[in-house]
Amino acid sequence: MKILVLAPHPFFQARGTPLAVRTVLEFLSARGHTVDVLTLHEGEDVEIPNIRIFRIPRIPGIRNVRPGFSLKKVVCDAVMFASCMRMIRRTHYDLIHAVEESAFIAAAARAVSGVPYVYDMDSSLAEQMVEAYPWLHATLPVLRYCESVAVRRSLGVLTVCAALEDVALGHDPAKPVGRVEDSTLLRSVAAGGNGRGPIPESVLREGPVAMYVGNLERYQGIDLLLEGFRHTLRRLPSASLVIVGGREDDIRRYQDIAKGLGILPRVHFLGPRPVSVLPDLLRQADVLVSPRLKGLNTPMKIYSYLDSGTAVLATRLRTHTQVLDDRTAYLVDPAPEPLGAGLAELLGDEALRRRLATQAKEYVQEEFTPEAAHRKLGLFYEHMEAKAAGARA
Repeated sequence: MKILVLAPHPFFQARGTPLAVRTVLEFLSARGHTVDVLTLHEGEDVEIPNIRIFRIPRIPGIRNVRPGFSLKKVVCDAVMFASCMRMIRRTHYDLIHAVEESAFIAAAARAVSGVPYVYDMDSSLAEQMVEAYPWLHATLPVLRYCESVAVRRSLGVLTVCAALEDVALGHDPAKPVGRVEDSTLLRSVAAGGNGRGPIPESVLREGPVAMYVGNLERYQGIDLLLEGFRHTLRRLPSASLVIVGGREDDIRRYQDIAKGLGILPRVHFLGPRPVSVLPDLLRQADVLVSPRLKGLNTPMKIYSYLDSGTAVLATRLRTHTQVLDDRTAYLVDPAPEPLGAGLAELLGDEALRRRLATQAKEYVQEEFTPEAAHRKLGLFYEHMEAKAAGARA
């Protein structure tokens, strides 16, 4: 089949949704499809057989497009809409694979051209917009209706977690829905490590190390992590917190918060690091932390955390508990004192850490490898290919 993939974000970047899109592209390529990708003007080119990348024109004043809903994304999506319409006029596509909000573009394209689409739902757009702009809460019923239209007009919906599967089926109980969770990244980059992570030896010698890896957007709960770590230090003064990732402005903001809390000497911001050092980086920590407060989808980092051989601490919210339980992670209530106390207990109990890490690694090997993702994608796409062929007929 000739497939158009709409990726409304900078592609490629080594973070959640772009990584998931790369997995889909590798799958489609291996399946023998010819794929055009329409994405934003930012990002790195990647070489995948049978895949061509097209970018929207550069937009004056629009750069550093961040994850989540924003006015920059709205402008980019408007330009992507125009670019998509030009592409479907020039090329006969059998199917559109629309990621996140590009499902609305695909729905419009279907109305014009008849080309069916798959809705790749990495998040609930209605919930995401209200979380980003609370003043939109009064419009939530309208936003949910728009989301339901995108679901109902699609051939099927591909989700990344059980919570989003529930959202899709809530909009259309008869709609074919596939669930393909994210995968551990450690299998694909393990051979690239050199055995040494970037945490300074001086930090490792001071005492046990807790680590967070990922972007520093507010929904990730970094404020909660810093406030909680202050409670950790009261119980375990030798502990250190290492934060990996984030833009320079985010890092400066959280350094100021850590300074205000009086914990900055024990908090180390390493900035972004390449995926190639991830295996060694995660192994240097004693505990890996995911303090996320918002969102339905499970953070992609969780799968690599679980595969690392290092114990995991996470907030007891559905964003985590649809994958984690008390066998595979230390779960805490999403408040500073429970998080800080739990982190101190876990950092101080080597036997508990070892048990959680062992059980977590076994769990990942069963369910969340790249091979498992390709198997689940195969089951979903067999159905979509048959439906697309029926639509052509």
